[in-house]
Amino acid sequence: MDSIVPADLTAPTRLSAIRPGQAGVIVGVSAQPSSMVGGVDCAELERRLLEAGFVEGARVALLHEGPMGGDPIAIRLDDMRVALRRREANGVMVQLDNPS
Repeated sequence: MDSIVPADLTAPTRLSAIRPGQAGVIVGVSAQPSSMVGGVDCAELERRLLEAGFVEGARVALLHEGPMGGDPIAIRLDDMRVALRRREANGVMVQLDNPS
């Protein structure tokens, strides 16, 4: 008999929405207008994320959240550690690992 997996576990989620301990694989990067930081436009933010290594297929895990409203977040990106604001992480889509 096939097990039924809830749709919310199989759909990609924004990196900004995951919690400490959750991990997965990047499936897309597309900065949103709400991601604008300090006057940086969407295309510039997307370029910066890609240059930093936020590319499709890269493994990510949320390591830590800041004490004030959960910002910034510390992320393991393949073999690096990176800090981002949640609004910057909003444009990174992640397929979370299935819980065992």
